[in-house]
Formats: sequence, structure tokens, C-alpha cells
Amino acid sequence: MTELAPSPAESAAEANGSAVTPIHHWIGGAVVAGGSGRTGPVFNPATGRQSGAVDLASVEEVDRAVQVAKRAFASWRAVSLGRRAELMFRIRELVHENKEEIAKLLVAEHGKVLSDAMGEVTRGLEVIEFACGIPTLLKGEFSEQASSGIDVYSIRQPVGVVAGITPFNFPAMVPMWMWAPALACGNTFVLKPSEKDPSASMFTAQLLQEAGLPDGVFNVVHGDKVAVDALLEHPDVTALSFVGSTPIARYIYETGTKHGKRVQALGGAKNHMIVLPDADIDMAADAAVSAAYGSAGERCMAVSVVVAVGDVADPLVAAIQERLPKVKVGDGMEPDSEMGPLVTREHRDKVAGYLDTSEQQGAKVLADGRRTAPEGDGFFLGVSLLDEVTPEMDAYRDEIFGPVLSVVRCGSYEEAVKLVNDNPYGNGTAIFTRDGGVARRFQFEVNAGMVGINVPIPVPVAYYSFGGWKASLFGDSHIYGPEGIHFYTRGKVVTSRWPDPATSKVDLGFPQTR
Repeated sequence: MTELAPSPAESAAEANGSAVTPIHHWIGGAVVAGGSGRTGPVFNPATGRQSGAVDLASVEEVDRAVQVAKRAFASWRAVSLGRRAELMFRIRELVHENKEEIAKLLVAEHGKVLSDAMGEVTRGLEVIEFACGIPTLLKGEFSEQASSGIDVYSIRQPVGVVAGITPFNFPAMVPMWMWAPALACGNTFVLKPSEKDPSASMFTAQLLQEAGLPDGVFNVVHGDKVAVDALLEHPDVTALSFVGSTPIARYIYETGTKHGKRVQALGGAKNHMIVLPDADIDMAADAAVSAAYGSAGERCMAVSVVVAVGDVADPLVAAIQERLPKVKVGDGMEPDSEMGPLVTREHRDKVAGYLDTSEQQGAKVLADGRRTAPEGDGFFLGVSLLDEVTPEMDAYRDEIFGPVLSVVRCGSYEEAVKLVNDNPYGNGTAIFTRDGGVARRFQFEVNAGMVGINVPIPVPVAYYSFGGWKASLFGDSHIYGPEGIHFYTRGKVVTSRWPDPATSKVDLGFPQTR
């Protein structure tokens, strides 16, 4: 395992004790203590105790990071594609070697179980691996003899200083979705991770430095709305990527574009899983439980609504209920835990409130996670199941972002698809059926950016791109994959002719290719 000093892994070790570890910024290749005088608490969600205090940047500190990145851009963009690819391979190896160390940081500050955290790092690694192919990904086009003696070719060049604002639920993976392609394309990067679980980003910064990434190319500033607005308004930030809730995504997109930036802002979700009468009940129930309660439901691709069509509803609900008592909820570092706590006490209480609200509005609470949550001060809520939910209820309309699964009953396939398409979100959706014709019809008709056929969480592999439709995406570019490469570069077309005295003459007419 790589030895780094100072190691933010200390915050994971301290999480079970009473010490509070300070968490600073990373600017210009060094740890930089905050000067704003403001800090935010970082908790171990499994114990409810504060483990860290993260610096919250001022406008001046954000500017310092951006200026460092701007100075580094001139030399970094000139680094050859071969050298950049070599660095990405080295980064990939270091992240792989330290995968468990990163995962333990996620457990300590986010609360997800270790196996889930290891999976998160692995999916981030896939994007780093994709970025290792940057020489091929940046190949342009060439047209010889477009006109007499004239050649035309296209190239793609980095956009400059880019920023990433990332969510609490994937503190390692989502930043990798951004910085890996951005750096490979020749940009410099300023990351503003969630202040709820910031240590993974600091550890990553040290790994990038160890890999040989020049100082200033990758920077981390922690903060709240002050730091976010400073990045959105900074004249030297050219492009900005965001993943988070829909209201904030809309604000990020509108504010960033108003200040002349290229913006991709991925918002919230209400992912539906349609189960048709011909589906394999056991397979569908396994998928629903896995996709609804993994990471305590704190995934933008979590299934939050099962749409049971026709007479499949009763046996499907029974099969789901049968599985719930077997889900082990506990501290993420316990080897038999399958689901950990929620990220904060306030969020846990908000999610739990939907159980009372849903019952008042007419739903049936078949499993109440408040009754099965582990004892202690941790931010736990057990798996919860609501039946006979309707689109008018708060549990259906809101993105709960917790371990609460709603079942909506529909009479037909057409009614189920209309339900999905009428929803304001369009992130991911899935259908469970044995009928290939219906499945193909569904992928054609449904209004969502990511579709699963007998796959409950259809997160695309790294060589495709991730993104939703409707209120789940602001901007026209999905993240990572081919669209990520295009987002972090801009096209340039060169028209070239070399001196030939025999054909040179004055011609004031409009250029023609014939």
C-alpha cells in the first residue's frame, strides 16, 4: 500500500474515537490550510460522532486555486499525448493499489458498506482506464485536396481551467468521471467535493502527485455556496461539471452559462422499474431490493418506484417483503453489513418523515425502517416499503434519496410507460419482462437517458456516456465517455495551403472548393 504523508486516511482511523481531524485544501501540489476561519463538521454516520472539520473556502481561496491552475495550463496542455497517456496509466495503477484505502475513507465519512465502496472505486477506475486511450480519443480528421492544393483537417484542443462540483453520495467515483477525461484532454482542474465527505478527494490528490502529475494541474478546494458561486462566476474557469439535485443543477447551469461557461449539470432522479406479468418474479424482486436499498438508497440511479403491471403486483410485493428481513443493516466496516447509515442525521430524519406522510396520504406502509434500524447514535434507517402509492403522493413526487421503495400499481403496459414519461425526471428506468418485442418497444418509447432491460441500475460502461433527460440534465452533454471528451475539448478546423508561386494570384471572390 502506498505510504503518503500527511494521509487523510487518518480521518478514517480517528472516526471511531473522539479526535477531530482538520481537513484542508490542496492547491499547487500542497496541503493548504484555510484562511476563511470557517469550517464544516464531518461525521462518521455509523456512530454519529464528528470525525473531521473541513475548511470552507473564501472567494479569495478559490481564486488562488484557479490562478494556480491557470498558470499550470500553459505547460500541461503542451505535454505530449503519449506522456499524458503514460501518466493516466500510472494514475490507474496507484488508484488500483490503494482501492481499499479509498474505500475505507468512503465508509468512514459517507457510511456505505465496504463492498459497496470498493465497487464505487472500481467504477471510477473504469473511467480512468478509458482516459488512458486519450491518443486515440483525440484523433481528428483530414481531407486531402479539399480544393486545389488545399488540405483541411480538424483537431480538438483543451478548453483551459475546468471545475467539478461533486455530490456526497459518490465521493470518489463521480470526481473520477470528471477529472480523468478532463486531465487527459490537457485541461487543468479545480475540484469542489462535497463538504460532507471530503477526505477521498484529498487522498486522490496525493495519488495524482505521486503518479507524476505536475503541481497545479489538479487542485481541491472545499466549501459551501461561497465556493460554488466563486467558481461559477470566476472569469478564468472555462467549463464546469456538476452532479447533484435538480434545483441546484438548474442553478448551476443558469448561473454558469450566464457567465459564459460551458456547463454540464446532472440533476435528480425518480427511477421507475416496470415489472410486467410475464417477468420472472424472483429475479424482479431480487433486482428491486438490490437497486432500492444499495447504499441506503443514496444513489441517483437507485430504483425508487416499482411499477407493478396487472396481476403481477401481489406476488411481486410478497416476494419483496420476503427478502427485506434478510437485509443486514449496520456499520459499513462490519463484514456482514449490506446497507449502512444515511449520510447525516438531518437527512435520515427527512427520509423517515415520508413514512408518516405516505400513510396519511393513503399508502400502505408494509415495512417501516424506523422499527428495524440498529440501536445507537448512528444515522440509520432500515429498509422501508410502501404499497399502493399514487402519483399525487409526496413519496412519489419527491426524490427521497433514501431506503424507501414505493410500489405503484398499473393496469397495463401503456399506463406504466405513460407514468414514466409524465414524470419530470428522466434519469434511468428499467423494464422486467420475457418479451423481447415489448422490451424493444419500451426502449423506443420511454423518455429517459439510461434504460435497463432486466437490468435494474443501467449505469453505462465507461466507453459510453452517463446522463439523463428532462429535469435530470441541464446542458446538452452527458458525462464521461465520448461526450465527456467532447465536453472537455473544443474543435478547431485548419485549412492549409503551402506556397506555390505558379498558382498564387490575387482573387477577391468568395473561396470555392471547385
